[in-house]
Amino acid sequence: MRTAVPEFSKTLQLGDEAATVLLGGDLAAAVKPGDVIALSGDLGAGKTTLARALIRALADDGDLEVPSPTFTLVQAYDETRISVLHYDLYRLDNPEELWEIGFGEEGGSAVALVEWPEKAGDLLPAGTIHVALTHSGDGREAVIRASGDAGARVARSLAIRAFLESAGWGAADRRFLTGDASTRAYETARLGAGTRVVMNAPAMPDGPPVRDGKPYSRIAHLAEDVAPFVAISGELRRQGFAAPEIFSADFAQGLLLIEHLGAAGFLADDGTPVAGRYCAAAELLAAMHARAWPTSIEFAPGRIHRVPAYDREAMSIELDLLASWYAPHAMGGPLSAALKAAFAGGWSTVLDPLASAETSLVLRDFHSPNIIWREEREGFDRLGLIDFQDAVIGPCAYDVASLAQDARVTISPGMEAQIVSAYVAARERVGLFDRAGFETAYAITATQRNSKILGIFVRLNERDGKPAYLRHLPRIRDYVARSLAHPALEPVREFYHIAGIAAADR
Repeated sequence: MRTAVPEFSKTLQLGDEAATVLLGGDLAAAVKPGDVIALSGDLGAGKTTLARALIRALADDGDLEVPSPTFTLVQAYDETRISVLHYDLYRLDNPEELWEIGFGEEGGSAVALVEWPEKAGDLLPAGTIHVALTHSGDGREAVIRASGDAGARVARSLAIRAFLESAGWGAADRRFLTGDASTRAYETARLGAGTRVVMNAPAMPDGPPVRDGKPYSRIAHLAEDVAPFVAISGELRRQGFAAPEIFSADFAQGLLLIEHLGAAGFLADDGTPVAGRYCAAAELLAAMHARAWPTSIEFAPGRIHRVPAYDREAMSIELDLLASWYAPHAMGGPLSAALKAAFAGGWSTVLDPLASAETSLVLRDFHSPNIIWREEREGFDRLGLIDFQDAVIGPCAYDVASLAQDARVTISPGMEAQIVSAYVAARERVGLFDRAGFETAYAITATQRNSKILGIFVRLNERDGKPAYLRHLPRIRDYVARSLAHPALEPVREFYHIAGIAAADR
């Protein structure tokens, strides 16, 4: 297969060894399983140096032993974030020998680094990322060529390096931190003793219209760029909560350099949730809900973010994810028109009480992966908040349900009651609190949120090829079954029974 005409090309001057190592980190940030990177150049041009830097970046281990595969022809690495196969083809006499050393047998599950790629003739795949190294003065010149998706990923990674340079962090080592269910990704930038976080959130393109000519993201009030994150972070900090400081922002490219709040979460060493941390987070929510929150926030000179309302239209379009994705997955086919109508009509009734529910700032994904536990701090500063770009003004109960029915961690009914009680007690200590109204709103928002999550997790598997989310389905179904017991959910209870989400007697 012949290499496609490149769509991306970039020439870089690497003034010293450190610059070559940084390029290795930039490529490591861009690659995904199945990528092939062809490293060409004369002896001593820096191919092995670049390969070694890339592998060490994927392993997050600057001291990892990475021998040259000159004599073994191929060296495998499984301790890396993505498995790596490092090939040296210098001793090949015929391109067909590429198959004899097992090239391609990994089935797209690893990254292949290929030194002396010219020895492979035209057998490397069309999507190969080509890096040609030559001596240039006291340093090196690197010419990078790639096409399609690989080219776009390399271009984005190099744009992040340029962003770091503009922020005075051009010499920082980059390491993958995490991705999420959206298009956002995060990495750490380490410079000297300092560590910051790069938020990589390219502007969300409009999807197809799904209702009234508007895309899903617009109806559901999802952040379409980084501006809401900057605005909400600033307001949280002004109100005394531990959100990240924004050190640098490129709004056009969707890049932020932000404070690293820490890494500790809400689980003990054995993987079980720590009740005290969840209860502390519930008390933080109680404090937030006792505050007044603006609906318009100036986050940069002349730039205003208007916090949307978590309205019926947004909640309804989210519920449609269950009808469109989860229910067909569970029932073996699309819902009938009658069942869809019953689902929509039942929920129209269920949502009515939320019109009079107490409202506040809703961070919307307030659960363990998005809260950092900082043991050494005091008060609410112990709880670092890192995910709030989709924040809205909506029912106070929503974030309490998000916390107490954690989508990523199994919370027992007893612990759920303990978390909710901590919130209620904190609210009652500071003034009048409509407990009955809260309990109704809690049951409704918990069921709505978990219904949405069931749909999203199935969609991530079926549309986006991310099957790992399916392991959470039993937990989410159990949460739905718990909340359905409240009388407010009676109009939709039969539907959830038919869809196999809740037993008939729940």
